[in-house]
Amino acid sequence: QVKLVESGGGLVQPGGSLRLSCATSGFALDDYTIGWFRQAPGKWREGVACISSADGASYYAESAKGRFTISKDKTTNTLYLQMNSLQLEDTAVYYCAADWWVDLRSPSEWGYWGQGTQVNVSL
Repeated sequence: QVKLVESGGGLVQPGGSLRLSCATSGFALDDYTIGWFRQAPGKWREGVACISSADGASYYAESAKGRFTISKDKTTNTLYLQMNSLQLEDTAVYYCAADWWVDLRSPSEWGYWGQGTQVNVSL
């Protein structure tokens, strides 16, 4: 049974950093494309970053490039999202997700989701 549990959200000031974690179980990290999405109030869920199972490469949304880094630790089956230079518009619930043959552009095609962790960027 695939299970994803996010943690690490919180309140941070603009310019600050947070590291999100996603504890996974029920599958091997290399076997699924795994990634991070976010959803702000009143907005659609959007892809942030993912690691592809097809080529092992990392992919980022334009809004995340240069500021966020996705990584995984296969020894602990944990996915991470290091977020630096956080901005007010990064405020959202962040979700970890996994599936096969998916990409950031189509959140609806991802089958496995965590419960989310709230990130608030505020003065």
